[in-house]
Formats: sequence, structure tokens, C-alpha cells
Amino acid sequence: MKKALIPILVIALIGLFVYTKAVGVYNTFVQTEETINGQWAEVETQYQRRADLIPNLVNTVKGYADFEQQTLTNVIEARSKATAITLQADDLTPENLAKFQQAQDQLSGSLSRLLVAVERYPDLKANQNFLELQAQLEGTENRIAVARRNFNQSVQGYNSNLRTFPNNIFAGWYGFERKGYFEATAGAENAPTVEF
Repeated sequence: MKKALIPILVIALIGLFVYTKAVGVYNTFVQTEETINGQWAEVETQYQRRADLIPNLVNTVKGYADFEQQTLTNVIEARSKATAITLQADDLTPENLAKFQQAQDQLSGSLSRLLVAVERYPDLKANQNFLELQAQLEGTENRIAVARRNFNQSVQGYNSNLRTFPNNIFAGWYGFERKGYFEATAGAENAPTVEF
């Protein structure tokens, strides 16, 4: 009788170990996914802050009648496209992040061209409203960079945990998948050329 209990006890202990490990891995994935969702919300908040500042900046610049209308139109259109793309936290695939980032990069490029064009207007550069908006925009760009860095760090921890053994087995069972990173824009390694 005692010999029959030994295999049953061993099987029960192995089952208990697998069950405990599976629950622990699942809970860890849920917690790290929620961290990523929180970091993504911060990224979206900072991009929204930038989008909210742009109409004020454009309206301040519009006050200067001889300012290039095409530049302003490009900024307005790029803002419209950037705010039209929404990405849910549960759909952060590399492809979707690339689309989101492309729209944000177009807006960044339009804003850069606007700020370069402003250099030719000394009265505008001296306008206090414009200077305050420009400072807020710079601060927002820094906040965006920090939020993106924090998001990427969260994704790195999640993806590393997801790919290690035996977590990768349990991740497949539960349907957890790799998350995408924010990546540098193509050509970002080259310094921009500014000409006046």
C-alpha cells in the first residue's frame, strides 16, 4: 500500500509545482502588461499635450500677416493626422507603433520647419506669447522623450520575461505576445542641416 502512495505523491507534488509556477507566471505577465499600459497612457498624454499647444502656437504666428501660409497649413494638417491615429494599449504591436510614430514624426517635422521659418521674423521671435509657447513646446518634447524611454524600458522587461524559459511556454498557453518598441526615426542618426 505504501509503495502505491509514493508515485501518487510524486505526481501530486509535480502537479502542484506546475500549477504554482503557471499561476505565478500569469500574474507576473498581467502586472507587467499593466505597467506597460500605464506607460503607454503617459506617452499618449504627452503627445496630447503637444497637440493641444499647437493651435495656440499657430494662432500666435498667424498674427503676422506676411508669414508663410503653407508652413502653417502643413502644421495644421500634420496635427490633424497625428491626432487621428489612436492606438489602444492592448494593440501595441511593432507595426501599429510604427504607424503611430510615423504620424507623430510628420508633425515633428512640420513643427521644426515652422520654428526654422520663424527665425526670419524678429518681431515674432520677440513676442512674449510666442516665446512662452515655444518654451512649453520644448518642455513637452522633452517629456515625450522621457515617456517614450520609460515605455521602452517597461516593454523590454516584459519581452525579456516573456522570452525566458519556462515563461515562454506559459506565455503561449495564456496568449501573451511580444510588445513593440518606439524606435528611432529613419535618418535620425544624421544631424539636421539648418540654413538661414
